[in-house]
Amino acid sequence: MNKRKLMNSLVTVIMALMLVLTALFLVLFLVRMFSQGAKVLSWDFLFTAPRDAMRAGGIYPALVGTFLLTALSMVVALPLGILTAIWLTNYGKPVWLVNILRVAINTLAGTPSIIFGLFGMAMFSNLLGFDISLLSGGLTLAILALPVIINNTEQAIRSVPEDFREASLALGATTRQTVSRVLLPTALPSILTGAIISIGRVAGETAPIMFTAATFYSRQLPKGLGDEVMALPYHIYALMTEGTHPTEQVPIAYGTSLVLLLLVISISAAAIWIRSSIRRKRQW
Repeated sequence: MNKRKLMNSLVTVIMALMLVLTALFLVLFLVRMFSQGAKVLSWDFLFTAPRDAMRAGGIYPALVGTFLLTALSMVVALPLGILTAIWLTNYGKPVWLVNILRVAINTLAGTPSIIFGLFGMAMFSNLLGFDISLLSGGLTLAILALPVIINNTEQAIRSVPEDFREASLALGATTRQTVSRVLLPTALPSILTGAIISIGRVAGETAPIMFTAATFYSRQLPKGLGDEVMALPYHIYALMTEGTHPTEQVPIAYGTSLVLLLLVISISAAAIWIRSSIRRKRQW
């Protein structure tokens, strides 16, 4: 008995130390980012274009480019992902085809993002002739987000109590009516949470847009889907690896990183708030 208590106490202490260590790393990271990035953060930094070979100015084209890439990718990925999950959970036949699709989706979910970038360059930029453009980057990011959206939506639908489905079918509803009026509304909080988290992931990706959409420097906003765009993640990469004036450019990179970090944190906070708001209104 004493030995068991000793082992339990030891494990508890180790877990507490790991928690403290993780929290310490997080605090150090946030302190570093805010202390360095806040030095350049201002309205002028957010809403002006870079100038003087990116040694001065702001990140407005990169901010707009990130928004456009993310919006385009979600317009493509969300409907495809949700419809695919609905088919897998309610209509998927034969079983062997469903199993193959699940393996393929899980494989894509674990594929490094650089592979998606190479695929996007080969398929959209070269084969389909979209070149380096907003359209190529958005479609590449959509494919990157698809596995996450499909898996999340499928799990959300499966989490709905089976009694709901059976009651709907027993009352004479068709499968389509059951899905649209019972399953999807009930699973909506989890679906929205996964979709918003996918937005945060897509907004922070560098590798997929490196070969398909991003440009090193531009003072202009894209005028169409065929134009190159600046993006926050690639802007950080360019400043830290290809910049020739580190004294001026490294602080700008930290400021850009802080903006991107705040953007991702805001998106995650929005996901939590939306999920909590919808769940509070439930009657079960």
